[in-house]
Amino acid sequence: ATNTSTLDVDAIASAAAGREADVVGMHCFSPANIMKLVEIVKGGASSADALATVGAVTKKLGKIGVEVGNGFGFVGNRMLYAYGREKELMLLEGASPERIDKALESFGMAMGPNAVGDLADLDIGWNVRKEWKGKPDDPRFYRASGLLAEQGRYGQKTGRGFYRYVDGKREPDPEANALIRAEAARLGVPQREHTDEEIVERCMLALVNEGARILSDGIAKRAADIDVVWCLGYRYPRFRGGPMFYADTLVTKHVVERIRALAAVHGDRYWTPAPLLAELAREGRPLNTAG
Repeated sequence: ATNTSTLDVDAIASAAAGREADVVGMHCFSPANIMKLVEIVKGGASSADALATVGAVTKKLGKIGVEVGNGFGFVGNRMLYAYGREKELMLLEGASPERIDKALESFGMAMGPNAVGDLADLDIGWNVRKEWKGKPDDPRFYRASGLLAEQGRYGQKTGRGFYRYVDGKREPDPEANALIRAEAARLGVPQREHTDEEIVERCMLALVNEGARILSDGIAKRAADIDVVWCLGYRYPRFRGGPMFYADTLVTKHVVERIRALAAVHGDRYWTPAPLLAELAREGRPLNTAG
């Protein structure tokens, strides 16, 4: 069993010398001694016995396992890149790290994404993205995080990332803001004001749209599995039920309308409704009926 969060389980299995059926993913979420979630990754050759064994081990560890399919980022981290993509674009557009974090924490997230990045170490994601062959061909994609990592600003462990850390206390860092503003100018990204509502909407609808694609791809079996992953693995506010349940409270037709409205402002590179989401909206059905 591999604890990888991004590597291809099938590629690992291909080197298993006739034991491909025994290879599975067992992605424990960080910090593993605290977080309850385990993504149990079913590779193309993973046997029912192997999956049942990993499920039993997960339960014995006192954790909750969710079976997911094999694909870059599986369920949680694949959606995380969509969520983070929007906060990274808004950083380039002029929103400060603390403004974004405050808006999303007010929505209910346990920590804002920039504080999380500093805690998790910005160089880890930077190195993963350098190896990720399928990432968007967009110079703005995760550019703020990449820029800070290039400067040796890896987050809390180096005392500086999106924030600066003085005696263990997180503080806004004007230097980080200045670096991001200069990079935005180099990339020709216009500066604009952001409301808290826009920050939340862009990040949440990016999650929902990617979640719908994950359902279509068969990486998740049902919308509720995605909600479990996000509530347990990323501290999505439980009172909102998870990103897919939250989308159902908004109604799928409204979600699609808002995605199209965002496309009118920001283009359709990232804001094309997932086909499944568009289909459910036409039929007046919620996401919890998919899968």
